[in-house]
Amino acid sequence: MLPKTIIRHISQFAGVRDAAKYVPRRALLYVPASNQKMLDKVPMMQADSVVLELEDGVALTAKADARVRAAAALDKLPYHTLACQELGLRVNSVSSGLLEDDIIAVSKAEKLPQAFMIPKVDCPEDLVTIYNIFREHYGDERITNTNTRLVIWIESARALLDMPRIVSSTLNLHKQAGFFKLDAVVFGSDDFCADIGATRSSHGTETLFARQKFVTCCKAFQLQAIDSVYIDIKDLDGLRRQSAEGWQWGFTGKQVIHPSQVSVVQEQFLPPKDRIEWAQELVHAYSEHEALGKGAFQFRGQMIDRPLLLQALNIIQLVERVQN
Repeated sequence: MLPKTIIRHISQFAGVRDAAKYVPRRALLYVPASNQKMLDKVPMMQADSVVLELEDGVALTAKADARVRAAAALDKLPYHTLACQELGLRVNSVSSGLLEDDIIAVSKAEKLPQAFMIPKVDCPEDLVTIYNIFREHYGDERITNTNTRLVIWIESARALLDMPRIVSSTLNLHKQAGFFKLDAVVFGSDDFCADIGATRSSHGTETLFARQKFVTCCKAFQLQAIDSVYIDIKDLDGLRRQSAEGWQWGFTGKQVIHPSQVSVVQEQFLPPKDRIEWAQELVHAYSEHEALGKGAFQFRGQMIDRPLLLQALNIIQLVERVQN
Protein backbone atom coordinates (compact mmCIF):
# COMPACT_ATOMS: atom_id res chain seq x y z
CA MET A 1 0.00 0.00 0.00
CA LEU A 2 1.36 3.41 -1.01
CA PRO A 3 1.84 6.20 1.56
CA LYS A 4 -1.06 8.67 1.67
CA THR A 5 1.33 11.58 1.15
CA ILE A 6 2.28 10.21 -2.27
CA ILE A 7 -1.39 9.69 -3.17
CA ARG A 8 -2.24 13.26 -2.16
CA HIS A 9 0.71 14.71 -4.09
CA ILE A 10 -0.15 12.89 -7.29
CA SER A 11 -3.82 13.74 -6.82
CA GLN A 12 -2.94 17.43 -6.77
CA PHE A 13 -0.93 17.05 -9.96
CA ALA A 14 -3.78 15.15 -11.62
CA GLY A 15 -6.38 17.68 -10.50
CA VAL A 16 -8.24 15.32 -8.16
CA ARG A 17 -9.38 17.01 -4.95
CA ASP A 18 -11.20 14.18 -3.16
CA ALA A 19 -8.79 11.29 -3.73
CA ALA A 20 -9.00 10.15 -0.11
CA LYS A 21 -12.77 9.78 -0.47
CA TYR A 22 -12.75 7.67 -3.62
CA VAL A 23 -15.81 5.39 -3.73
CA PRO A 24 -15.47 2.27 -5.89
CA ARG A 25 -18.60 1.41 -7.83
CA ARG A 26 -17.79 -1.79 -9.71
CA ALA A 27 -21.29 -3.16 -9.15
CA LEU A 28 -24.34 -1.01 -8.46
CA LEU A 29 -27.12 -3.23 -7.02
CA TYR A 30 -30.75 -2.12 -6.77
CA VAL A 31 -32.85 -3.03 -3.72
CA PRO A 32 -36.58 -2.13 -3.99
CA ALA A 33 -37.42 -0.16 -0.85
CA SER A 34 -40.92 -1.65 -0.92
CA ASN A 35 -39.49 -5.11 -0.18
CA GLN A 36 -38.70 -5.37 3.53
CA LYS A 37 -37.12 -8.83 3.17
CA MET A 38 -34.60 -7.38 0.72
CA LEU A 39 -33.99 -4.36 2.93
CA ASP A 40 -33.18 -6.65 5.83
CA LYS A 41 -30.44 -8.27 3.73
CA VAL A 42 -28.70 -4.98 2.87
CA PRO A 43 -26.05 -5.22 5.64
CA MET A 44 -24.71 -8.44 4.08
CA MET A 45 -24.79 -7.33 0.45
CA GLN A 46 -21.26 -7.09 -0.92
CA ALA A 47 -21.90 -5.00 -4.02
CA ASP A 48 -19.71 -1.90 -3.96
CA SER A 49 -22.78 0.33 -4.18
CA VAL A 50 -26.15 -0.81 -2.81
CA VAL A 51 -29.05 1.39 -3.93
CA LEU A 52 -32.31 1.70 -2.03
CA GLU A 53 -34.74 1.98 -4.92
CA LEU A 54 -37.81 4.22 -5.14
CA GLU A 55 -38.04 4.47 -8.92
CA ASP A 56 -38.52 1.76 -11.58
CA GLY A 57 -38.18 -1.14 -9.13
CA VAL A 58 -41.20 0.04 -7.12
CA ALA A 59 -44.80 -0.11 -8.34
CA LEU A 60 -46.72 3.16 -8.38
CA THR A 61 -49.15 1.81 -5.78
CA ALA A 62 -46.23 0.96 -3.47
CA LYS A 63 -44.37 4.30 -3.68
CA ALA A 64 -45.71 5.73 -0.43
CA ASP A 65 -44.85 2.59 1.54
CA ALA A 66 -41.40 2.41 -0.08
CA ARG A 67 -40.62 5.98 1.00
CA VAL A 68 -41.45 5.20 4.62
CA ARG A 69 -39.36 2.02 4.55
CA ALA A 70 -36.43 3.80 2.88
CA ALA A 71 -36.41 6.56 5.50
CA ALA A 72 -36.51 3.96 8.28
CA ALA A 73 -33.67 2.00 6.65
CA LEU A 74 -31.45 5.08 6.43
CA ASP A 75 -31.67 5.56 10.20
CA LYS A 76 -31.52 1.87 11.07
CA LEU A 77 -28.62 0.70 8.91
CA PRO A 78 -25.14 1.05 10.51
CA TYR A 79 -23.18 2.57 7.63
CA HIS A 80 -19.77 1.82 9.16
CA THR A 81 -20.42 -1.94 9.36
CA LEU A 82 -22.13 -2.54 6.01
CA ALA A 83 -20.49 -4.99 3.62
CA CYS A 84 -20.92 -2.51 0.76
CA GLN A 85 -18.75 0.53 0.07
CA GLU A 86 -21.70 2.88 -0.38
CA LEU A 87 -25.39 3.04 0.52
CA GLY A 88 -27.28 5.08 -2.05
CA LEU A 89 -30.89 6.11 -2.51
CA ARG A 90 -32.46 6.44 -5.96
CA VAL A 91 -35.46 8.72 -6.00
CA ASN A 92 -37.89 9.33 -8.85
CA SER A 93 -37.16 11.70 -11.72
CA VAL A 94 -38.20 15.31 -12.15
CA SER A 95 -40.39 14.38 -15.11
CA SER A 96 -42.31 11.79 -13.06
CA GLY A 97 -43.75 14.44 -10.74
CA LEU A 98 -42.87 12.19 -7.78
CA LEU A 99 -39.48 13.60 -6.82
CA GLU A 100 -40.67 16.16 -4.28
CA ASP A 101 -42.87 13.59 -2.51
CA ASP A 102 -39.81 11.33 -2.27
CA ILE A 103 -37.66 14.06 -0.73
CA ILE A 104 -40.35 15.17 1.71
CA ALA A 105 -40.55 11.59 3.02
CA VAL A 106 -36.86 10.66 3.17
CA SER A 107 -35.83 14.03 4.63
CA LYS A 108 -37.61 12.93 7.81
CA ALA A 109 -34.79 10.46 8.40
CA GLU A 110 -32.00 11.77 10.59
CA LYS A 111 -29.32 10.32 8.32
CA LEU A 112 -28.73 11.04 4.66
CA PRO A 113 -27.71 8.33 2.22
CA GLN A 114 -24.08 8.31 1.17
CA ALA A 115 -25.25 9.10 -2.36
CA PHE A 116 -28.43 10.58 -3.77
CA MET A 117 -29.17 9.08 -7.15
CA ILE A 118 -31.36 10.84 -9.69
CA PRO A 119 -32.70 9.03 -12.79
CA LYS A 120 -33.75 10.40 -16.18
CA VAL A 121 -31.93 13.72 -16.13
CA ASP A 122 -32.78 15.10 -19.57
CA CYS A 123 -31.56 18.70 -19.43
CA PRO A 124 -29.68 21.19 -17.22
CA GLU A 125 -32.99 22.69 -16.09
CA ASP A 126 -33.79 19.36 -14.37
CA LEU A 127 -30.75 19.85 -12.15
CA VAL A 128 -31.87 23.32 -11.07
CA THR A 129 -35.19 21.83 -10.00
CA ILE A 130 -33.44 19.00 -8.16
CA TYR A 131 -31.13 21.28 -6.20
CA ASN A 132 -34.02 23.60 -5.30
CA ILE A 133 -36.13 20.72 -3.99
CA PHE A 134 -33.29 19.37 -1.86
CA ARG A 135 -32.52 22.83 -0.45
CA GLU A 136 -36.19 23.50 0.38
CA HIS A 137 -36.81 20.26 2.28
CA TYR A 138 -33.41 19.58 3.84
CA GLY A 139 -32.26 23.13 4.51
CA ASP A 140 -28.87 24.58 3.58
CA GLU A 141 -27.17 23.87 6.89
CA ARG A 142 -28.08 20.20 6.90
CA ILE A 143 -26.96 19.38 3.39
CA THR A 144 -23.88 21.58 3.13
CA ASN A 145 -22.32 19.78 6.10
CA THR A 146 -22.44 16.35 4.52
CA ASN A 147 -20.26 14.24 2.24
CA THR A 148 -23.27 12.87 0.36
CA ARG A 149 -22.43 12.50 -3.33
CA LEU A 150 -24.67 12.86 -6.39
CA VAL A 151 -25.13 10.23 -9.10
CA ILE A 152 -27.29 10.93 -12.16
CA TRP A 153 -28.72 8.79 -14.97
CA ILE A 154 -28.62 9.52 -18.70
CA GLU A 155 -31.48 7.61 -20.31
CA SER A 156 -32.68 9.33 -23.48
CA ALA A 157 -31.38 10.37 -26.87
CA ARG A 158 -31.87 14.02 -25.93
CA ALA A 159 -29.87 13.61 -22.72
CA LEU A 160 -27.05 11.74 -24.47
CA LEU A 161 -26.64 14.46 -27.10
CA ASP A 162 -26.79 17.18 -24.43
CA MET A 163 -24.67 15.28 -21.91
CA PRO A 164 -21.65 17.64 -21.83
CA ARG A 165 -23.91 20.58 -20.98
CA ILE A 166 -25.81 18.54 -18.36
CA VAL A 167 -22.63 17.41 -16.63
CA SER A 168 -21.02 20.84 -16.77
CA SER A 169 -24.15 22.47 -15.33
CA THR A 170 -24.29 19.91 -12.51
CA LEU A 171 -20.68 20.56 -11.54
CA ASN A 172 -21.30 24.32 -11.59
CA LEU A 173 -24.43 23.95 -9.44
CA HIS A 174 -22.38 22.06 -6.86
CA LYS A 175 -19.88 24.91 -6.71
CA GLN A 176 -22.65 27.44 -6.23
CA ALA A 177 -24.76 25.44 -3.77
CA GLY A 178 -21.94 23.77 -1.82
CA PHE A 179 -23.57 20.35 -1.58
CA PHE A 180 -23.97 17.06 -3.46
CA LYS A 181 -20.89 16.82 -5.65
CA LEU A 182 -21.43 14.87 -8.86
CA ASP A 183 -19.34 11.70 -8.61
CA ALA A 184 -20.71 9.27 -11.21
CA VAL A 185 -23.07 9.01 -14.17
CA VAL A 186 -25.10 5.91 -15.08
CA PHE A 187 -26.26 4.85 -18.55
CA GLY A 188 -29.91 3.75 -18.51
CA SER A 189 -29.91 1.42 -21.49
CA ASP A 190 -33.49 0.12 -21.30
CA ASP A 191 -35.12 3.54 -21.28
CA PHE A 192 -32.65 4.70 -23.94
CA CYS A 193 -33.63 1.82 -26.24
CA ALA A 194 -37.31 2.53 -25.66
CA ASP A 195 -36.69 6.19 -26.46
CA ILE A 196 -35.04 5.50 -29.83
CA GLY A 197 -37.18 2.46 -30.69
CA ALA A 198 -34.33 -0.05 -30.54
CA THR A 199 -34.69 -3.72 -29.63
CA ARG A 200 -32.58 -4.96 -26.71
CA SER A 201 -30.21 -7.87 -27.42
CA SER A 202 -27.76 -9.92 -25.37
CA HIS A 203 -24.82 -8.56 -27.39
CA GLY A 204 -25.83 -4.93 -26.95
CA THR A 205 -24.92 -3.80 -30.47
CA GLU A 206 -27.97 -1.50 -30.46
CA THR A 207 -26.32 0.63 -27.73
CA LEU A 208 -22.75 0.45 -29.04
CA PHE A 209 -22.55 4.09 -30.14
CA ALA A 210 -24.41 5.37 -27.09
CA ARG A 211 -22.21 3.53 -24.59
CA GLN A 212 -19.00 4.70 -26.23
CA LYS A 213 -20.16 8.32 -26.42
CA PHE A 214 -21.37 8.09 -22.82
CA VAL A 215 -18.11 6.78 -21.34
CA THR A 216 -16.08 9.31 -23.33
CA CYS A 217 -18.10 12.19 -21.93
CA CYS A 218 -17.84 10.88 -18.36
CA LYS A 219 -14.09 10.58 -18.55
CA ALA A 220 -13.75 14.02 -20.13
CA PHE A 221 -15.12 15.38 -16.84
CA GLN A 222 -13.19 12.85 -14.66
CA LEU A 223 -16.41 11.13 -13.55
CA GLN A 224 -17.13 7.48 -12.94
CA ALA A 225 -19.07 5.84 -15.79
CA ILE A 226 -21.52 3.07 -14.84
CA ASP A 227 -22.50 0.71 -17.66
CA SER A 228 -25.89 -0.71 -18.62
CA VAL A 229 -27.81 -3.59 -17.04
CA TYR A 230 -27.39 -7.11 -18.41
CA ILE A 231 -30.99 -8.24 -18.28
CA ASP A 232 -30.61 -12.07 -18.53
CA ILE A 233 -29.78 -12.93 -14.91
CA LYS A 234 -29.20 -16.61 -15.76
CA ASP A 235 -26.59 -15.92 -18.45
CA LEU A 236 -23.51 -15.34 -16.32
CA ASP A 237 -21.16 -16.01 -19.25
CA GLY A 238 -22.80 -13.23 -21.25
CA LEU A 239 -22.62 -10.96 -18.21
CA ARG A 240 -18.92 -11.74 -17.81
CA ARG A 241 -18.27 -10.97 -21.49
CA GLN A 242 -20.10 -7.65 -21.41
CA SER A 243 -18.46 -6.66 -18.10
CA ALA A 244 -15.00 -7.37 -19.49
CA GLU A 245 -15.89 -5.32 -22.56
CA GLY A 246 -17.07 -2.44 -20.39
CA TRP A 247 -13.86 -2.44 -18.36
CA GLN A 248 -11.77 -2.41 -21.52
CA TRP A 249 -13.75 0.58 -22.80
CA GLY A 250 -13.12 2.57 -19.64
CA PHE A 251 -16.31 2.03 -17.63
CA THR A 252 -15.95 2.12 -13.85
CA GLY A 253 -18.62 -0.45 -13.12
CA LYS A 254 -21.97 -1.91 -14.09
CA GLN A 255 -25.56 -1.94 -12.86
CA VAL A 256 -26.82 -5.28 -11.56
CA ILE A 257 -30.37 -6.37 -10.85
CA HIS A 258 -29.74 -9.61 -8.94
CA PRO A 259 -27.25 -10.55 -6.20
CA SER A 260 -26.00 -13.48 -8.31
CA GLN A 261 -24.53 -10.97 -10.78
CA VAL A 262 -22.44 -9.06 -8.23
CA SER A 263 -19.37 -11.28 -7.92
CA VAL A 264 -19.08 -11.76 -11.69
CA VAL A 265 -19.21 -8.04 -12.36
CA GLN A 266 -16.88 -7.01 -9.55
CA GLU A 267 -14.29 -9.54 -10.58
CA GLN A 268 -14.25 -8.19 -14.14
CA PHE A 269 -13.96 -4.58 -13.00
CA LEU A 270 -10.99 -5.28 -10.74
CA PRO A 271 -7.79 -4.60 -12.73
CA PRO A 272 -5.55 -7.64 -13.36
CA LYS A 273 -2.38 -8.12 -11.34
CA ASP A 274 -0.04 -6.79 -14.03
CA ARG A 275 -2.10 -3.61 -14.36
CA ILE A 276 -2.03 -3.06 -10.60
CA GLU A 277 1.76 -3.52 -10.59
CA TRP A 278 2.04 -1.04 -13.48
CA ALA A 279 0.08 1.57 -11.51
CA GLN A 280 2.10 1.10 -8.32
CA GLU A 281 5.45 1.24 -10.11
CA LEU A 282 4.40 4.31 -12.09
CA VAL A 283 3.43 6.18 -8.92
CA HIS A 284 6.73 5.26 -7.26
CA ALA A 285 8.65 6.40 -10.34
CA TYR A 286 6.80 9.70 -10.40
CA SER A 287 7.47 10.23 -6.69
CA GLU A 288 11.22 9.58 -7.17
CA HIS A 289 11.47 11.98 -10.11
CA GLU A 290 9.64 14.67 -8.15
CA ALA A 291 12.03 14.23 -5.21
CA LEU A 292 14.96 14.82 -7.58
CA GLY A 293 13.33 17.90 -9.06
CA LYS A 294 12.97 16.34 -12.49
CA GLY A 295 10.10 17.11 -14.84
CA ALA A 296 8.77 14.85 -17.58
CA PHE A 297 10.10 11.31 -17.65
CA GLN A 298 9.67 8.02 -19.45
CA PHE A 299 8.20 4.90 -17.90
CA ARG A 300 8.18 1.60 -19.76
CA GLY A 301 8.69 3.45 -23.04
CA GLN A 302 5.92 6.00 -22.46
CA MET A 303 6.17 9.69 -21.67
CA ILE A 304 4.24 10.15 -18.43
CA ASP A 305 1.55 12.82 -18.42
CA ARG A 306 -1.48 13.72 -16.34
CA PRO A 307 -3.98 11.22 -17.90
CA LEU A 308 -1.64 8.27 -17.25
CA LEU A 309 -1.08 9.35 -13.66
CA LEU A 310 -4.82 9.66 -13.20
CA GLN A 311 -5.32 6.13 -14.54
CA ALA A 312 -2.71 4.81 -12.11
CA LEU A 313 -4.26 6.74 -9.22
CA ASN A 314 -7.73 5.35 -9.96
CA ILE A 315 -6.41 1.79 -10.00
CA ILE A 316 -4.51 2.19 -6.73
CA GLN A 317 -7.46 3.78 -4.93
CA LEU A 318 -9.85 1.11 -6.17
CA VAL A 319 -7.62 -1.74 -5.05
CA GLU A 320 -6.91 -0.18 -1.66
CA ARG A 321 -10.58 0.50 -0.93
CA VAL A 322 -11.61 -3.01 -1.96
CA GLN A 323 -8.85 -4.63 0.09
CA ASN A 324 -9.70 -2.54 3.15
